[in-house]
Amino acid sequence: MLIVHLALRDLVRDRFFLFCNIAVMIGILVPLLVLFGVKNGVYSALIGEMLADPANRQIDTRGNAAFSEAEIAALRDWPEIVFMTPKVRGQFDYMNVRAVDGRRMRPALVLPSGAGDPTLPTGATLAPDAVAISAQLAAQLDLSEGAEVQLISQAEGRPRQLVLPVRVGHVLPEAAVSGRTVLAHFQMLDLIEAYYESYSLPEYGIQGTRDLSQRVVSYEGVRVYVDRLENLAGLQTRLEQHLGVATSARTRDVEALLGLGRKLDLALGLTTVLAALGLGAALVLGFWSDVGRKKLVLAGIALLGVSGRRLALFPMVQALVTALAGLVLSFLLYAVAGQAAAALFGQGLPDGAPLAIITWPQALAICGAVLMLVLGAAAVAAWSVQRLDPASVLREGA
Repeated sequence: MLIVHLALRDLVRDRFFLFCNIAVMIGILVPLLVLFGVKNGVYSALIGEMLADPANRQIDTRGNAAFSEAEIAALRDWPEIVFMTPKVRGQFDYMNVRAVDGRRMRPALVLPSGAGDPTLPTGATLAPDAVAISAQLAAQLDLSEGAEVQLISQAEGRPRQLVLPVRVGHVLPEAAVSGRTVLAHFQMLDLIEAYYESYSLPEYGIQGTRDLSQRVVSYEGVRVYVDRLENLAGLQTRLEQHLGVATSARTRDVEALLGLGRKLDLALGLTTVLAALGLGAALVLGFWSDVGRKKLVLAGIALLGVSGRRLALFPMVQALVTALAGLVLSFLLYAVAGQAAAALFGQGLPDGAPLAIITWPQALAICGAVLMLVLGAAAVAAWSVQRLDPASVLREGA
C-alpha cells in the first residue's frame, strides 16, 4: 500500500523522531519490566519455599473429640481437600522405635498417613506393613529404606508391651517432617489405641480386659491438606464450623505471604498506571507534533487522491513500528538488567531460584498492552490527519 510505504520511508528519513520515541519507551518500560520480573521471581521463590513444606497446607483438629463416619465421609467430597485421614487420641500417638536386633531405641510421634499424603514423596505409597520415617529418626537409629524395625508401646506397668514389626518404606527429607516422626496407616494407629484401651489382641499375644470384636472405631480428629495456599484460611474456617472443634494451621504465616503478594501487585499496578499515563501523554504530544510538522507533506499526498481514512494510517504505521522496536529493545535491556540484578542480589533466594521472571503469557500481555497504548496515542494524531483540509494547509503554507 502506498501510504504504508511512504510512512516507512518518512520514518527512516526522520530517524531522530523515531529514536526519541523509542528512548521514551525504553526509559519507562525497562524499569517497569525489571520491577515486575523481580516481584515475580522473589514472590514465586517464597511461594515455592512455602509449598515445599507440606505442613504449610496442613490443618489439624485440636484436642480430642468424637466424630462419626458420616461426618468424616462428608469431608472427602470437599474439592479443596487433596488428602485427609482421621486421627486417634493424642495420648496414644507415641511409640518407641527400634531396629530389629538393635540396641538403641527412640520415642517417636506416630502420625496417620496413606495414599496421596503430600508429606510422602510424589507418587509414593505405603504398604500396609510399611512406615515412613523422618530424617532425624533415620539418622539416630541408622535406618534406611527397607530396614526392619519395631514399634513398641510405652505402657508402663503392663504385663506385655505391644510390638509391631514394620518395614521402613520411605525415609523422608528434613523439609517434609521435623523431629522423630513415623507415618503409618490409620489402621495401625487404631490398633495402638485399642491396645491402650485394654482390648485383647491375640495376634500379638496381648490379653486385655475387653474383646476386640466389641470395639467401635471412633475418630478423635482429622488431618487435612488443602489444595492451594489461597484456600487454607477458608477451609480452616469451614472445617471448624462443620466439625465444631478448634483447628491448628499455619494460616497466619500463609496469609502474611499472600497479603505481601497482593500489596506488591497493588503497588506495581499503581506504578504501572502512572507510568502508562506519562508514556501515553508523551507519545500523544510526540505524534501530534510530528503530524503538525508534516502538514504540508500530508496535504500534498491528499491532493493526489488519497482519502482521509487512508491518510490516517500514516501516523498509525509509524506508531506500530515505533512500538515494536521499543518493545524489542526494552525486553533485551530487561534481560541484561535482570542478569546483572541476579548476580548482585540473587544469592539469597532458595535453591538458586531466578531473581527476575516474566512468563511468556505475561510478556505477550505486556506487549499487547503497550501496542494498544502506543496505537491509542497515535490515534489522536490520526484523527487530526483526517480533519486536515489540504487546500487550507497549502494556502497557509504559501
